[in-house]
Amino acid sequence: MSFPALKIGDLTASIPIVQGGMGVGISLSRLASAVANEGGIGVIAGAMVGMREPDVAANPVEANTRALRREIEKARELTSGIIGVNIMVALTTFADLVKTSVAAGADIIFSGAGLPMDLPKLFQETCEASKKEFNTKLVPIVSSGRAATLIAKKWASKTGLLPDAFVLEGPKAGGHLGFSKENIFDENFSLEKLVSGVVDAAKALEDKAGRAIPVICGGGVFSGADIARMIGLGASGVQMATRFVATDECDADIRFKQAYVNASEDDVTIIQSPVGMPGRALKGKFIEDSREGKKKPFKCVFHCIKTCDPATTPYCISSALINAMKGNLDKGFVFCGSNVGKVKSIMSVHDLMTTLRREYDEFMDSFGAKTALV
Repeated sequence: MSFPALKIGDLTASIPIVQGGMGVGISLSRLASAVANEGGIGVIAGAMVGMREPDVAANPVEANTRALRREIEKARELTSGIIGVNIMVALTTFADLVKTSVAAGADIIFSGAGLPMDLPKLFQETCEASKKEFNTKLVPIVSSGRAATLIAKKWASKTGLLPDAFVLEGPKAGGHLGFSKENIFDENFSLEKLVSGVVDAAKALEDKAGRAIPVICGGGVFSGADIARMIGLGASGVQMATRFVATDECDADIRFKQAYVNASEDDVTIIQSPVGMPGRALKGKFIEDSREGKKKPFKCVFHCIKTCDPATTPYCISSALINAMKGNLDKGFVFCGSNVGKVKSIMSVHDLMTTLRREYDEFMDSFGAKTALV
């Protein structure tokens, strides 16, 4: 058995793996292009993509859109594969980043951390303003079949468009989570339990769309065997992020990557982010100080998150994540997935993809395609 292709409209990824978007400089053009060159879908994260721009504090909208356009262009120079962009709904620059991504020729926009109700409208506005028909696929990130149905209904009524695919992100994912703290460890909300609801919601829309609407599962997917299991449950592909951090091509500092290699299962914790959502991260002094009520005084210069109240939040999440990405781990913290403790080394994206393919084949050969896909 070999990996099945992942098809999203007229796009075909020969490997059914979407590299999850990791914000504040973790997944930029270098990582995304490396994944795309291997046949997967590489994803540039839009959150604070302009952090290195000299005017990011004085002019965050222009700095971030400029940087995002440049990252998409860089990725295009490095690959002819599929390049996506991940844009959080919670970003104050959401509309600007969406329009920039479409105009710059991104193949796919993945959008979560809120319900991306305005995504198709922004896409249409970009086409109208440019007097050009773009082919960017629009993919909401959801946590349930109910959310998938709600988004599709709103999109269709407002614009006549339907999602090109769905990403179902379960509670074992890294970073910000679309679940309450109570549900994160509840087996009733496990990825395996949620898949069928989103697959059913997608299939119910396919006749109206006149095309397949694939479901991509993420959050706790670590091995080739995990990929086989998700496909067996009805998914068309998977989203993986944690394993791509520990690669040579990941855009983060080596100290950030090494934190993954050194981590154990006991080092993982759930925080309450200034974004207003729970998040999964590695324990450290920064998080300990926050929990003890020690504030990190700051002046809000980025104005990056709609739901962040600088008057009440104990720290600036953008500054904390920028510091961590640069390797200054004592001045920030590292987001991670639940399986970070399984990461044992840093390797190339090519070697990772080869490993996942081998693991997938071994699983399918050991249990048989029929058994594996039940």
